[in-house]
Amino acid sequence: MKKSLLLFFAITSLVSYLANAQQPKTTASPTVNSALYEGIRWRELGPFRGGRSCTVTGVPGNPNLYYMGSVGGGVWRTTDAGQTWGNITDAYFGGTIGAVTVAESDPNVIYVGEGEQTLRNNVASGSGLWKSMDAGTSWKSIGLTDSKHIARIRVHPKNADVVYVAAMGNLWKPNAMRGVFRSTDGGQTWKKILYINEKAGAADLILDPNNPRIMYASTWNMSRNGYRMDSGGPDSKLWKSTDGRDTWENLSDKTGMPKGINGIIGVTISPKNSNRVWAIIENSEAPGVYRSDDAGKTWARINQDRALLQRAWYYCRIYADSQNEDLVYVMNVSYGISKDGGKTFELKNAPHGDHHDLWIDPDNNQRMIIGDDGGGQVSTDGGNNWTTYHNQPTAQFYRVSTDNAFPYRIYGAQQDNSSVRIAHRTGSSAVTEKDWTALAIGESAHLAPDPLHPEVVFGGDYKGYMTMQDIATGQERSTNVYPDLPAGSGADAMKYRFNWNYPVFFSPHNPKKLYAGSNHLHVSLNGG
Repeated sequence: MKKSLLLFFAITSLVSYLANAQQPKTTASPTVNSALYEGIRWRELGPFRGGRSCTVTGVPGNPNLYYMGSVGGGVWRTTDAGQTWGNITDAYFGGTIGAVTVAESDPNVIYVGEGEQTLRNNVASGSGLWKSMDAGTSWKSIGLTDSKHIARIRVHPKNADVVYVAAMGNLWKPNAMRGVFRSTDGGQTWKKILYINEKAGAADLILDPNNPRIMYASTWNMSRNGYRMDSGGPDSKLWKSTDGRDTWENLSDKTGMPKGINGIIGVTISPKNSNRVWAIIENSEAPGVYRSDDAGKTWARINQDRALLQRAWYYCRIYADSQNEDLVYVMNVSYGISKDGGKTFELKNAPHGDHHDLWIDPDNNQRMIIGDDGGGQVSTDGGNNWTTYHNQPTAQFYRVSTDNAFPYRIYGAQQDNSSVRIAHRTGSSAVTEKDWTALAIGESAHLAPDPLHPEVVFGGDYKGYMTMQDIATGQERSTNVYPDLPAGSGADAMKYRFNWNYPVFFSPHNPKKLYAGSNHLHVSLNGG
């Protein structure tokens, strides 16, 4: 009997143990005292120099009022002609802005589209359209959330409820939320009025300034994946509608248009002569600036300067002057200005390069705002002088890191600018421009401050380039993993394949061990 009982208890215990062993282990959630976080507040650390902007606009009749859409920071406004800027969307939305437009008939009405049109290796998508009816005080989402990238918004000059949107769609996969859309009720409902297929989005869009029933639009085959970007295809075309956008005519097959494969196309119309239309065309055989003097019936290539078409998928914006039918602008690394109808261009620069958008006052062609990789800058003398971009805290950072100093410093690499080191606190109440230091290391870097020497910092750059900088002594030296910089080469020519912003970091276990990552992992124990 004793043996039977012992065996019974042993089996029962084993079954109980096995049953409990099958149950997932649970850990009690830690108790968090939310009061500990009540004192935390966001602070602006800078740097106070603008980041990329691909959309800007002014307001006719108000020479001090302008708007700028930033990449990663929402919409900004200046009410003193570019002397100071303030954000007007943080309480509602942020992210990357592809288009911002003010209704000509009612400047209280502003339409904003998310997702940048300036496509490159680092690109940010968005979530549709927003509208304000009180000049930016409050905002409402108005749809097209799956359009991902809004390239243009145009509003009927006499009716703020009639709005047109050029949507590029999802860059990473085919989707139907792309093409040109129209709303006649201020964004409550939308109708797709130009659609080719799931692979072709709308890249540009313009209303004839003298007849809003006439519209030109371009479609674009553009796609991305994890390792490549494709610009161009059979559906990249220029279109025209003369009946309020219900029917469209393909202009890409007209006399004088290029053969071969088209990529992105930008288009503009002279407000002084509606028959004069320009297009800047990325093309496999005959890229360049094209002009029609019969409203799109026939065309001629009038300029093929490669400086106007380098990295075409990143630019290809063209703008007619509001007062002079022979004056036309093209955006690129430098912006081009032509005084002979587009035959020749003079290259110029605003305070920061890589120009993406331009707005010219329809009543005063000396007043304009340009959008570039330094934000927005205003001119009142036709582009001879521009306001600064060192007043816009809209820098786009690839990565941030900190050092072991006390008080510690924050490091970041700003897109199309230098890297910076910023004090996380100062003796005053605010961190200002005097508290940050521009570094010699480039825009795409991972930054790795030396754990043992806080004045020494390592940072990566394009295609595997790497630099060490001693901020205290001013010493700089190359610390490349491999003594070759194969920029522009194919992968077959590269011993090691580095990403645009490849990782560089110190081991948390050994402060002398510096790592870098290509398609291999590299390590140095002597500072490179």
